[in-house]
Amino acid sequence: MIRSVGVIVPAHDEQDLLPSCLASVRRAAQALRGVPVHLVVVADACRDRTVQAARRGGASVVSISARSAGAARAAGAREVLRRTRHLDPETVWLATTDADTQVPAHWLRQQVRHASQGWDAIVGTIQVADWSGYPPGTRSLFRERYEGVEGAAGQHGHVHGANLGFRASAYLRAGGFPELPTAEDHALVAALTAGGSRVLRTRALPVVTSARRESRAPDGFSDYLARLEATPA
Repeated sequence: MIRSVGVIVPAHDEQDLLPSCLASVRRAAQALRGVPVHLVVVADACRDRTVQAARRGGASVVSISARSAGAARAAGAREVLRRTRHLDPETVWLATTDADTQVPAHWLRQQVRHASQGWDAIVGTIQVADWSGYPPGTRSLFRERYEGVEGAAGQHGHVHGANLGFRASAYLRAGGFPELPTAEDHALVAALTAGGSRVLRTRALPVVTSARRESRAPDGFSDYLARLEATPA
């Protein structure tokens, strides 16, 4: 039984998009009646008002200067684990998303439900909020290539730090997020799988993310969209 949930949001200069993200997480937290939710924003080398936006949005703030998605997610996980140290890690659930992302209202409730069914980690998918800055062909190509990627038994083959959830005990056994500037999410899921954790890849819990052109992580989602845009018709 999950007794506590932590949500980790890394943020680098995200004062504009962070409030919508946090509002969506708060809605998702309200659906977890009786289960406390620790919302932690990791402000990584921020030069704007990200910290103030995070606090206004009801989050606790951890500040670092790593400019690394892996280091930020790891710092957020450490903070949640510190806050829940009185609990058995088997009963603590951690979820991560991104500051330019909005999660559905049932996001946490469904993850906890999967945890009660014996799953140790949930790997979800993403949808794009607004394609207005891209030519029509980019959206079509994204649907073709992204939605067409399947894994074993019909499960998808994607990994996004914007849509991950995992049991704290499994996270600790896997060694946590490596402090990489990018691909820390892939590394964690690979370690969870290699360590024997039960990992569910599902399309039933998509989050909505931005299609902004300014990438926050090297070779991140913005770069992926740029490569699609450059693909000849």
